[in-house]
Amino acid sequence: QVQLLESGGDSVQAGGSLRLSCVASGYTYSSSNCMAWFRQAPGKEREWVAILYTGGGSKVYTDSVKGRFTIAQDNAANSLTLQMNNLKPEDTAKYYCVAEALGSCRNAVSYTYWGQGTQVTVSS
Repeated sequence: QVQLLESGGDSVQAGGSLRLSCVASGYTYSSSNCMAWFRQAPGKEREWVAILYTGGGSKVYTDSVKGRFTIAQDNAANSLTLQMNNLKPEDTAKYYCVAEALGSCRNAVSYTYWGQGTQVTVSS
């Protein structure tokens, strides 16, 4: 049984930092073509935040987080992290790690496995 367990969400003030972590069990992250973090704010659709392509190691970020967020993989721990710096109120959302994309890595419906989510709240 595959489980993705996120942690690290919290309430912080604008300008603060958080580090999200996602540990996979029953699944090897490196076996997928990509790994990603998505987020969903109240009343909004889920959106991809950061993607790591395992083939070449390239990383892409949605425009609103470029220069502030960093996605990384820890093979030894079979985990995925998201370092978030200079947080803004608009980053407030529930953040999800995902695995096993069967289609576009930027499309939420492509992913087979989702974590339960971890809440990030940024106050101004």
